[in-house]
Amino acid sequence: MADRIVVTGAGGQVGRFLSAEVARRGGTVVALTSAQCDITDPVAIDRVVDAVSGATTVLINCAAYTDVDAAESNETRAYQVNVAGAENLAQACARVGARFIHLSTDYVFSGRFPGTTARPYEPDDDTGPLSVYGRTKLAGELAVLRALPEATVVRTSWVYTGGAGGDFVAMMRRRAARGEPVELVDDQIGTPTYVGDLVTALLRIARGDIHEPILHAAGDGSTSRFEQGRAVYAAVGADPDLVRPVSAATNPRPAARPAYSALGSRLSTAAGIAPPRPWRDALHAALTVAAAGDR
Repeated sequence: MADRIVVTGAGGQVGRFLSAEVARRGGTVVALTSAQCDITDPVAIDRVVDAVSGATTVLINCAAYTDVDAAESNETRAYQVNVAGAENLAQACARVGARFIHLSTDYVFSGRFPGTTARPYEPDDDTGPLSVYGRTKLAGELAVLRALPEATVVRTSWVYTGGAGGDFVAMMRRRAARGEPVELVDDQIGTPTYVGDLVTALLRIARGDIHEPILHAAGDGSTSRFEQGRAVYAAVGADPDLVRPVSAATNPRPAARPAYSALGSRLSTAAGIAPPRPWRDALHAALTVAAAGDR
């Protein structure tokens, strides 16, 4: 692990878990929430990066505008955070010689495979975002790699903790505990990712001996929200038949989602990241940790 890891967006789901894990492993972490470091402000970034500069520092950017639907009517703000903010960080790291890891998303892909059967996307596949969120995240990737070609962009998808937060698995766990029925989309396919597995991959990359510009860090396999929800209900002892399938068309959203955005691990594993756990195994592990935290 690097001598010092700076985490921007440390108030979010991934940032909180990452900061805690660095500390648990005995590393030095500088955890910065958006209130402590506004990545859209180059002056604020320069102050932070100057204070922790050096080749033994790794900055991991977990800050992002992630409200997919709200971005459709707030494109300027999404651009400021996801593009300009990411570029600001990369430029600052380039100036002081720090390494930079930037989180991105499966929503940079279109979900369309003309003339072929859908398969998990690899880092070198063509992109084609369908939403403002996806377009700004893709533009952020490009801006980062222009400013600092040695940076690493890490795409992930459907991240969850399973604990007390507001992520999908946490919400399903609470609804299952109350025996509530729920309707979930069965025609959008992706790759669930346990935050602990994502953080393990990020810290592996932070060691500095993986040099691919774009990597994928997600669970193994693909599923729908419907099947993922059923798996949560079953795992906590609730009736999975309480989870009912619906199509995305029955609940239209402001932002288009790719019908298929599963992320593949073949190239990332070849680069040095450990092979991911099957998503069901990771889900059971996450729910076990969450249940232990309830006691």
